[in-house]
Amino acid sequence: MRFCLLLWGMICLAGCQSPLSTPQTLGTDAIDRVLEQSTEMMVHDVSNPPLAARFYAYTCLAGYQALTFFKAASPDFTDSLNGYLPYAGKPVPEADAKLTAIMAMAGVSGKLQPSGNLMNTWMTRFKDSCSDAGFSDKIIAASQLLADSLVNHLLQYARSDGYKQMSAFTRYAPSKKEGKWYPTPPGYFPAVEPYFAKIRPFTIDSSKLDEFAIPSPAPYDIAKKSEFYQSALAVYEADKKGLGRDIAAFWDCNPFALSDNGHLLIGLKKISPGAHWMGIAGIAARQANLDFETSLKLRTVLGICMMDGFWLCWREKYRTDRIRPETAIRKLIDPAWKPFLQTPPFPEYPSGHSVVSSTAAEVLTKFLGPEFAYTDTVERRYGIADRKYSSFQQAAEEASQSRFAGGIHFKDAIENGQTLGRAMGKAGLKKLGLSN
Repeated sequence: MRFCLLLWGMICLAGCQSPLSTPQTLGTDAIDRVLEQSTEMMVHDVSNPPLAARFYAYTCLAGYQALTFFKAASPDFTDSLNGYLPYAGKPVPEADAKLTAIMAMAGVSGKLQPSGNLMNTWMTRFKDSCSDAGFSDKIIAASQLLADSLVNHLLQYARSDGYKQMSAFTRYAPSKKEGKWYPTPPGYFPAVEPYFAKIRPFTIDSSKLDEFAIPSPAPYDIAKKSEFYQSALAVYEADKKGLGRDIAAFWDCNPFALSDNGHLLIGLKKISPGAHWMGIAGIAARQANLDFETSLKLRTVLGICMMDGFWLCWREKYRTDRIRPETAIRKLIDPAWKPFLQTPPFPEYPSGHSVVSSTAAEVLTKFLGPEFAYTDTVERRYGIADRKYSSFQQAAEEASQSRFAGGIHFKDAIENGQTLGRAMGKAGLKKLGLSN
């Protein structure tokens, strides 16, 4: 009898020590996985640059909201977000903080993005992997229950930012005035997100925009000695020399370009500028061995600041409504000219990539330091070789200059865009209590 009891006890002990009964903790790679799926959906849906940044911001905020809920006593930067109220629901016993965070991210991404059904498929596979890693059905179910409540709370916040109401606005029409923006070939696409600056930003006080003021662009002028004409000529001559085309191709980040093979136009989908920088954040987080919470905090702050960077940039773009180099050069210098990169469908000033790259560099530098060297592998999927950088600031500078090399921006749009982006990054970090 004693032998039977001893044998039964050994069997129970062995069962308790089974790998399946002690779940592995989720690492930062789980954050990478859900964001990579979100990015795939954005490419599938051809999400434009400011909208993609909005998706990233809310997706990451959902996950970070979950982590902060599990340590409610700790003050957090989310309290500083415009119009945001922290989740105040009841705890769910057995729920795992990291698992809940990933589920909340997937839930918000799936609800906000048009191809959300793709995230549902991904989530099924993710849960299976969690079961294989040792998470019990009880923990998975409890985490999903809490995540669903957090998703509903975050979606209410997202829906209140005014983005959905933009569909009721009057359809934007180009002014057709001399020197103003007009759709460009080959697609002649309509203006992208002309009312984006009417939605609620995360950190910007719309009554205190003076801190983001930048000089007005050089006025349109056909005189050959004018500042504008010389700016157009500089773009034209640089393109003729083929300078910087490697960096232009690397930082293209055009979500939807048209390739003209002489018989038909073929659509080419790529990632947006925000997706490129979110990819860089993933590379850096893995290289620095950031823990789960710090890694998700980095992505959340980055997403928030990039969306606000686009908010500021788009506000200025549609206020100044400046003509693109392609249109100006064809009219003033060479009727047959076309830029190396395809001109995106919105006004020129300031350069969006210059703004958001400079903003992103400020955030990443704050978290990882001013001399963080890394290899950017983000564009491998498009057959583009990796590039090495000694800092995020160096990468942002190159991303900015790529717009001139690609023939889609004038120099002042790049330089003043960088100024605006740096100001946004610093102001965003300060508003979130992360500047010291």
